[in-house]
Amino acid sequence: MDVTIVDYKSGNISSVINSFKEVAKDKVNIEVTSDLNKIKSSDKVVLPGQGSFKSCIDGLNGINGLIDTLSDFALYSKKPLLGICVGLQMFADIGYEEVETKGLGWISGKVSKIDNQNGKFKLPHIGWNQIKIVKDSKIFKDIENNSHMYFVHSYEFVPNDNSVTAATTDYASNIVCAVEKENIFGTQFHPEKSDKLGLKIINNFINL
Repeated sequence: MDVTIVDYKSGNISSVINSFKEVAKDKVNIEVTSDLNKIKSSDKVVLPGQGSFKSCIDGLNGINGLIDTLSDFALYSKKPLLGICVGLQMFADIGYEEVETKGLGWISGKVSKIDNQNGKFKLPHIGWNQIKIVKDSKIFKDIENNSHMYFVHSYEFVPNDNSVTAATTDYASNIVCAVEKENIFGTQFHPEKSDKLGLKIINNFINL
């Protein structure tokens, strides 16, 4: 089986690569590439994202044909795709970080700044926080409710349809921190930085 981690120069993704390789051992081929044909022929795709919404979308747009290839993979081939952090946020229709930026439009919604209640909550939201699992998501198999995951973000994905929400976390408000829509999965937290439980989530995705 081939799992492709999309490399579109969106910051340091070495911890994502290392975690997937650790979980995959020799059973699964992990490829890190922006090659469109390799992405098309993959069994699963991981879309990481570090930096701002705009810089990540610009990164995808900077590789000719990449967005179309990813959209075909997710929406038409219906093969499993996992977005991590800004990788999840880009599923939205629109993002409001830096400037108003068009997203991928795979899951209807917007990405807006966390309401820190006039400075009561620090931004970015950095560190470990409990997640409340609200949907029997395949990537949360054998993960206990209220487990702690590692977060680094100032913006949140607000879906138009709550049925896609797989987990939330409480920080200033109830923030969506995982989604599942058919074959499309996303986590706002970083599974690759969330110790053994994070590796379990990666393992669950690889074993879908």
